Amino acid sequence: MTESGRNPRFDDDLVGLDPDDPEAQAFARHLDRMQRCEPGFTVEGTLHNVEEFADSSARVGGLRWWVAATIVVLLVLGVIVASWDIVVRALQWLAE
Repeated sequence: MTESGRNPRFDDDLVGLDPDDPEAQAFARHLDRMQRCEPGFTVEGTLHNVEEFADSSARVGGLRWWVAATIVVLLVLGVIVASWDIVVRALQWLAE
């Protein structure tokens, strides 16, 4: 973004589109996200990717949001069950 808040993509890639159109601005932000190249194997890169996933899931609405929320709940439930199983087996092993 420039100082005026205008994305420079409208001068390069999106010539002819209205820079004040909200859909064109959203598309420019989408292109920025798609062309971002940073290492994902660092802690900072991983945290940035998690932040980007959270932002993108917050933009979704309706049925897609409910499906994503259900998947997240099922994943968390699976982690809780697996953790509980590990704790129980470790206590059984220590009791022997």
